[in-house]
Amino acid sequence: MPACLPARPPCDGELGDGEAVVQTLYSAVSRGTESLVFHGRVPVSQYAAMRAPFQEGDFPGPVKYGYLNVGRVEDGPAELLGRLVFSLYPHQTRFRVPSGALAPVPEGVPAERAVLAGTVETALNALWDAPPRIGDRIAVVGAGMVGCSVAALLARFPGVGVELIDTDPARAQVAEALGVAFARPERAADDCDLVFHASATGAGLRRSLELAAPEGSVVDLSWYGDRQVTLPLGEFFHSRRLSLRSSQVGAVAPERRGRHTAADRLGLALDLLRDPLFDVLITGESAFDELPRTMAEIATGRRPGLCHRIRYDPD
Repeated sequence: MPACLPARPPCDGELGDGEAVVQTLYSAVSRGTESLVFHGRVPVSQYAAMRAPFQEGDFPGPVKYGYLNVGRVEDGPAELLGRLVFSLYPHQTRFRVPSGALAPVPEGVPAERAVLAGTVETALNALWDAPPRIGDRIAVVGAGMVGCSVAALLARFPGVGVELIDTDPARAQVAEALGVAFARPERAADDCDLVFHASATGAGLRRSLELAAPEGSVVDLSWYGDRQVTLPLGEFFHSRRLSLRSSQVGAVAPERRGRHTAADRLGLALDLLRDPLFDVLITGESAFDELPRTMAEIATGRRPGLCHRIRYDPD
């Protein structure tokens, strides 16, 4: 596994124009991606594509990684001073960044919930990639952070039937809280107009193809790292004329790029987090000082759950 890079003091010295210093309050672990990075499973061909915006070090490691950070601006432009902000910064107590990399957190969104902004943004982009229609039957395969965020947004659409699918029966409680149906993979309803896959497993993607109706679409949000995935393309994919496409948050969905920037998309995700419903996705918390052990437990499956939040206790 990659070693951890020590935090360097990036906040010393006079600030340049357009820079800000942020004191982190909370960050969150992106379970799937950070676990693959932790195990050094980023394919060589994806070293550039999978760099986090403020990553230190190079793959396979050691690297400082992460991109779900909420803090308060200690120094910088007057309009941001004292503001609660979200950024794509790794797990670190204090840091200096260009102020344009900071997204103000709206009033009514607590810092504890705002760490979900990046995950909700991913879900929002997926719905821009494949917008649901009134009357659609929709399956979401994989009830992790991303899948549950997709289900939470879909639950807001009128006249849409949504089923959240996972191998863990305990996720039925999360589905109920989100206001959607739940099923184990073998009992999931088929004939779906739209299937969002977020389990990051080959079995989940194969089941997604089985659940799609003729001419239906499967949208894959999973990143598999260096794992190989095989699909039975001679079965339902071919005979039902299915569409399979990827959705990735690194770029705004093509049909929205003419009107929305990545900053617009993040701002909308933060605004959606006014809803306390999203609190059900926070299933654990630990202190920043415990992060090396916590990350090892998450990456090896010894600490299950959805979003794990990291707390930064004041000095």
